Amino acid sequence: MNATDYEDYIACFNANDFDGFGKYYHDDVVFNLGDKKQIIGRENILDFYRDVKSKVRETLDVVSSVGNEDFLAVHVRTEFFGLEDWPDFIAGPLMKGEAINIESLGYYYLKDGKFAEIMGARYKTLPTVPAQA
Repeated sequence: MNATDYEDYIACFNANDFDGFGKYYHDDVVFNLGDKKQIIGRENILDFYRDVKSKVRETLDVVSSVGNEDFLAVHVRTEFFGLEDWPDFIAGPLMKGEAINIESLGYYYLKDGKFAEIMGARYKTLPTVPAQA
């Protein structure tokens, strides 16, 4: 995996191109969202994101990244924009038209050039942007 691959992953993720970003997950990938949730397997991660992205527009912006053939570490800003009310959303209560903005740190272990283990942790939560009337 190189910088161009990761940029493609992010572009596909932001565009809801599940085949595009899904190709970067190893079949038996383990995804840990801090201590909130663990998802095992490529298809389970894609199912998770299909559900999330049906209710939330999630946009990632990479602040910085560093890595080699074994790992990738990233600092990412994420906006979650509510497409519908989701009071128990994993990132926090989100109402239609509101936005939650966070900064996260992610660490990816790579196997065969794909994500084999992903660890994500929220670094900072920015103020919620209220829905426009």
